[in-house]
Order: sequence, then structure tokens, then C-alpha cells
Amino acid sequence: MSQKNVEIVIGRLATDEALRARFLRDPWGTLRQLGEAGLELNPGEIDALLSLTPDFLKAIGDWVHPRLQKALLKDELDAS
Repeated sequence: MSQKNVEIVIGRLATDEALRARFLRDPWGTLRQLGEAGLELNPGEIDALLSLTPDFLKAIGDWVHPRLQKALLKDELDAS
């Protein structure tokens, strides 16, 4: 089931601006929160996700059509 969770995390990073911004600020904390929400990851998967570069995360966000994105709201931006 862990591979499915990796796919979910990557999909959410690609489509959720707020999550992507949070991950860029605090990758460990973001993965910990996702784990607490039930997306369990093993240490190797966590290491791999932590190695995702800001350029890669921006590219996947840009690649996904805007209609499929969960937009970052101004309130979420101000809380950053």
C-alpha cells in the first residue's frame, strides 16, 4: 500500500499549491502531517520525496492544467 501513498503524495504536490508551498517551506513537517493523516511512508520513500527539488515541484505544478489545480488562496498565502 505504501507505493499508492507515494503516488497520492506526488499527485497532491502536483495539484495542491498550498501543500506544495508548505512542502517547500517544511518538507519534514509536511510529510509528518501527511503520515498522521494516514499516508504512511517508509524511510526510503520519505528520503526520495525529500530529494524532490524546488525546480521539479514547480515544473509538476506548471505541468498540471490550472483547472485541475487546487488554488492557493490569499489567506493561505498570508499564513505562509
